Amino acid sequence: MIIDCAYYRDGRRQHVEAMSVADAAASCRAGGFVWLGMFEPTPEELADVRTNFGLHELAVEDAQTFHLRPKVEPYEGDIRLVILRTARYDDTREEVDFGEVSVFVGPSFVITVRQGVASDLHGARIRLEQRPELLECGTSSVLWAILDQVVDGYGPVVAELERDIEEVERTVFAGSVAPTERIYFLRREVTDFYRAVHPLLAVLATLERDARDTALLPYFRDVRDHLVLVNEEVAAQRDLLATVLEANMAVIGVEQTKVSVRQNATIEQLTILATVFLPLTFVTGFFGQNFAWMVNRIGAEWDFFVLGIGGLLVPCIALLIWFRRQRAARDAT
Repeated sequence: MIIDCAYYRDGRRQHVEAMSVADAAASCRAGGFVWLGMFEPTPEELADVRTNFGLHELAVEDAQTFHLRPKVEPYEGDIRLVILRTARYDDTREEVDFGEVSVFVGPSFVITVRQGVASDLHGARIRLEQRPELLECGTSSVLWAILDQVVDGYGPVVAELERDIEEVERTVFAGSVAPTERIYFLRREVTDFYRAVHPLLAVLATLERDARDTALLPYFRDVRDHLVLVNEEVAAQRDLLATVLEANMAVIGVEQTKVSVRQNATIEQLTILATVFLPLTFVTGFFGQNFAWMVNRIGAEWDFFVLGIGGLLVPCIALLIWFRRQRAARDAT
C-alpha cells in the first residue's frame, strides 16, 4: 500500500493531502521532486508505479524479493536502486526482526518500498522536512535521511545483543552449563546482523563517491562513521560468541567428567560391598551343599579348614598368578 506521497520544491512540502501515483509522476515534470513511500505493495501497485515513473523491470523485481545483502545498482535514466537491510530488537521474544527497504532514486523522484515490520521510515521523513536547507539538495537528501534512519536503528540492536551475550557469558564462566541452543541462536542472529551491516559499508562508499551535492558529503561521512563503529561491534560479538560456545562445550565436558567420577565412585563402593560378601556367600554355599560324600567327611575343624578355606584360597592364588603373568606380558610388549 502507499503510506505517503509528497511533492517537495524549494525545500518545502507543497501539500498535505494524499496524491495519486499519476499525480505524483506529473509533479516530477514541474521541478522539485516526489517522495513516494510504499509498504509491502502488491504486484499490481508496483506495476502502476513502474509504468508512471519508467522504472526498469529488473529493478522492480528486485524490490519484490527479500535480499540477504545491501547493494546499489545503476539503471537507465540516471536511476539507482539502493537496497538496505533494517533491524529491530523485539524485547518480548528477545529476537531480532529484519526488514528491507528498496530505494529507487532518480533526478526528480524517490520511491521507497518497505518489506517487514522493522522498516519504518516515518521518522526520517519528518526529520528531513524540518531541514529545508537539506531538502533543497534534492533526492540525495532523502537518501541520506533514509540511511541515517537505518543506521541509527542498528544501535539499539547492538546494545540488546550485547546484553544477551553478557547473560550467557555470566552463566558459562560461572561454571554452569548454558543452553547450547541459545548460544547457537544468538550466533545466527549476530551473523545475520553482520550480513546486513558489513556490505552497507561498500554501498555508502559508492553513494558518497557519486554524491552530486558537496553539501551532503559531511552528512554521508557521518553516517559512514556510525556504520563503521556498528560493524566493528557486530564483528566483535560474533567472535565473542564463538569463544563462549567453545567455553560452554568445555564446561559440558567437565560436567560429564564429574558425572563419570561419581559413577565410578558408586561402582567402587558396590564392588567393595560385593567383595565383603563374597567369602560369606562361599561359606554359606559350602555348608549348604547336600553332597553326602563331602558332608559326611567334615567331622572336625581341620577338615573344614582343608576343604572349606583351602577350596577358597586355591582359586584365589591361581587368579593372582594369572593376573601377574598377564601384567608381565603387557609390560614386555
